Amino acid sequence: MADFIFTANIAHYDQLLSTETDPAKIAMLRKLRAEEEAKLAEWHKQNPTQKAG
Repeated sequence: MADFIFTANIAHYDQLLSTETDPAKIAMLRKLRAEEEAKLAEWHKQNPTQKAG
């Protein structure tokens, strides 16, 4: 379930990034997206038998 949340958050940030024009907001969204990717990678590392989705 946690992997679904991380993946959904990443998709949400991708959607926001596709329309955002403010450079400061883009930088913030990229940072938040990278943090979610790191959380997802850590979750997969700690739960190697769990499948995504």
